[in-house]
Amino acid sequence: MGHIKAENLTLGYSRKRVIQGIDLSIKKGEFLSIIGPSGVGKSTFLMGLNATTSIIDGRLRVLGKNLETIKHHDLKALRAKIGVIFQGFNLVGRLSVFDNIASGMLHRKPLVSALFRHYSGDQYAEIYEYMQVVGIEQEALSRCDRLSGGQKQRVAIARAIAQKPEIILADEPISSLDPVSARNVMETLKNANEKYGITVVSNLHQLDYAREFCSRVIGLNGGRIVYDGPPDGLCAATVAQIYHKNDSLLPAGDCFCVPYTRLPLQAMAAAHP
Repeated sequence: MGHIKAENLTLGYSRKRVIQGIDLSIKKGEFLSIIGPSGVGKSTFLMGLNATTSIIDGRLRVLGKNLETIKHHDLKALRAKIGVIFQGFNLVGRLSVFDNIASGMLHRKPLVSALFRHYSGDQYAEIYEYMQVVGIEQEALSRCDRLSGGQKQRVAIARAIAQKPEIILADEPISSLDPVSARNVMETLKNANEKYGITVVSNLHQLDYAREFCSRVIGLNGGRIVYDGPPDGLCAATVAQIYHKNDSLLPAGDCFCVPYTRLPLQAMAAAHP
């Protein structure tokens, strides 16, 4: 059974159908990217995995739980196993990097120690490990409202890791970042995926990062899956189908890989000082 399994799934809001009749299975440890034009249901599907959008039809199972019939207590326990990373970071600006990351483990701390931000020696070591994983340990005592966008997103990733989740949902985690910070964030997500075996499902608009960092890509359009496969299958004709682009240079049925050259980090840093 997949870590996440959708069968003829339709998601939406009230009577509006956004995701329409999709079938999908995601295995444990995959790093999956969802791509497609704006407004086609990428965020709706992502948040559906956390049971924050309504199931109109079909079935959706996440970590063995049927989200259509799940009870409140079980849903709370399920959400504790799912870390969510938002485009807007959702950090407490006046708190330090350390305390923001530590907030990810609140669900597994006694109430009193959580209220007074008291941590054991093992918990201090654990939080420091997460800071090292995302490369933010030098800013441990800095207030989060004094960090750059890329640094804030790395703190948000570390906070999600501190939950000890089985799944991380990343909703356009690099859309507001410059290219250097975006690459750092994607490398951080990949590191978390590989080091802890966390399944990562991310919405992306940047095809080059989807190709480079993800093990699988889902292309959405019109609320339906139009591509499901490896990143190297994102040839020009496939991308045109996902984004509904008409290119007269592409004969029907013809497909060739879009040229992609990774820009060295030093070059990007020079281009975006």
